[in-house]
Amino acid sequence: MSGAARAGTAGDDGRVPTTSRFHAGRLLVATPQIGEGVFRRSVVLVLHHDERGAQGVVLNQPLSADVDAVLPGWGAVATRPASVFRGGPVETDSAIGLVTVPGDDPEPLGVKHLFGGLGLVDLDAPPALVAPEVAGMRVFAGYAGWSGEQLEGEIARGDWYLVDHEPRDAFSPEPSGMWEQVLLRQSDGLRLVASFPDDPSMN
Repeated sequence: MSGAARAGTAGDDGRVPTTSRFHAGRLLVATPQIGEGVFRRSVVLVLHHDERGAQGVVLNQPLSADVDAVLPGWGAVATRPASVFRGGPVETDSAIGLVTVPGDDPEPLGVKHLFGGLGLVDLDAPPALVAPEVAGMRVFAGYAGWSGEQLEGEIARGDWYLVDHEPRDAFSPEPSGMWEQVLLRQSDGLRLVASFPDDPSMN
């Protein structure tokens, strides 16, 4: 990782430096103490974080709706499984398109760069115009949002593990197993958490 990379921007390996108090580009992995609700065993990619708050999307909660049924034309662009994902409890009637853009080219038309090779796509743009420029896409209904310092408080309280994201996380072909997968690749005691029973009463 490039030590000269600015907080909130990606280093040479596409990851975001971990020294910043802001966490855009990192993953929030729900701890077992979140036992119920939309964030139970969730993995959230933080898209934006500053003094005013944070926004992210839950990566591992596919819904039954197909992308093409909700946004005609985008189903052919979406990474499999081509389902709409539950992004979070905020503005659930809105859609967010997350894409990966290969190479170091400038922003394609209709795409706003976030960090690394990830960006947000304008879902009002013609899908045929965007499709040749992106290598992966997910559509999320709603997002997760935190007010100023709320996320920091939840992390300090033990609601979330904060870990690095890998480029493939946002487009995993097996999102239902992501919580365990992300924990298992950690080099510390978090690996053990992956074996916690889904139902704590079974422990």
